[in-house]
Amino acid sequence: MTPSRENPMPHSEPAIHVRLALHPDHQPAVTATLTGPDNGTAHEVLLAHGFRDSEPGVMVLARIDREEPYYAARAAEDLARQGCRTVIESALQEEIDTEWTWGGYPMPWLTRDEIREVGAAAQQIHDDIASGRLTIHLHAHDGHTIVAAGTHQDGRHLHLHGEDHLRQITTVYDTETEAVADFHQLYSVAVRPGPAPATETERAAAAALASPRSASVSEPTASPTETAPAPIPALEDHEAVLDSFLEAQNEWQKWRTWDDNCTYAVHESQTIRVEFDHEARHRSDTAWTVAVYETPVGERLWHATATAGTPAPIMSTLLDSLTNGDGAWGHGPAPVSEKTIAEVTRPLSDADWTHTADGHGITLTGPGPHPAGVRFDPIAAHPAWTLWSGNPDRPDWAIRLSPYTPAALLQDLTAELAHNQAIRTPPAPARSAALSVRVGTPASPRGTAGRAQRR
Repeated sequence: MTPSRENPMPHSEPAIHVRLALHPDHQPAVTATLTGPDNGTAHEVLLAHGFRDSEPGVMVLARIDREEPYYAARAAEDLARQGCRTVIESALQEEIDTEWTWGGYPMPWLTRDEIREVGAAAQQIHDDIASGRLTIHLHAHDGHTIVAAGTHQDGRHLHLHGEDHLRQITTVYDTETEAVADFHQLYSVAVRPGPAPATETERAAAAALASPRSASVSEPTASPTETAPAPIPALEDHEAVLDSFLEAQNEWQKWRTWDDNCTYAVHESQTIRVEFDHEARHRSDTAWTVAVYETPVGERLWHATATAGTPAPIMSTLLDSLTNGDGAWGHGPAPVSEKTIAEVTRPLSDADWTHTADGHGITLTGPGPHPAGVRFDPIAAHPAWTLWSGNPDRPDWAIRLSPYTPAALLQDLTAELAHNQAIRTPPAPARSAALSVRVGTPASPRGTAGRAQRR
């Protein structure tokens, strides 16, 4: 029977459902719980607003400018425009409706919107560093704050000033050599290799992204054992690998940062530097950074990063390859030739890995239900080589290497990957409580921010 105009059929509610709430343990971070069979649109909207995947069906917005409620509200507006049903928990709504002022903000002449613009620019710098788009070569303390020199994958060579929500780009150089040399001239003996240790705010944001650990008021609270974030099985092994490497190599020196978050291994020539981050909390976080320079203050020849979930045997292979003289200290050919690609991937071809090529590069994948992969992208400036295990979009671990990485070192890694089945085994699943949202969580002050008048 056809419905009449006076009694139209009710419209069905959109299938997508997003629940936004304050993070139960790391406020003002915000969690987004996605339910329903088709949440791809909501997922894309949340990604565009800075949310990141944390657990299946759960995304987290954790910023270093402490503006999560503001950006969560903007995300909710965008979700509504896309037809997504969105629920904002009362505690988060209270934070959204409350104006905040930064106590002792160093630029008091700025309006609230202008302060947000400064914070958004600092957030972008933070995200670029975290994702590897911006590589920090050197840092120093100028007597007031942290300064740094780095290279962005878009070709800019930068000097940075400040920390957290106050970090800014101060100078842009044409070449890396000029940026590094000027940094040494400006800060002299205060210069240290690699990035500065993570700030308290950066560590809090990383912890929030590691696991939301939500708990529902309608369900019994899980025990600490059940709700604890999944450990990174390889991280303690990584520390043992680094210790063994340094014990065996007299030409390398070890030193720790003042807060013990990072260990640096530096070759006596001062041209090869390895950084290990002891505070990496999630298996996808960058735990290792390797950089090789032409001279102590010269151009960087090549660099690599490895995530915290990378198996210890392959990290040991990478470190050992750094001791192979010119094989590590030089750089590979540019552009990378077909001969070099064949040389690097020969261990994989010999092990019957599947070879595919498309318009963006060459990929080799191993056999088995949980394969590993190696990809070369001839177009990308950073990185050009990627090794991973698991889903290439969300790998269990990954090593990314720049285009000039020596072929001998790459071949050492592919040989280890081809012949060591253990490093392609998926990690054991973590025990976790059911994911839901705690209602009525009391709002907490944001760091140095103070409560101002309600709207």
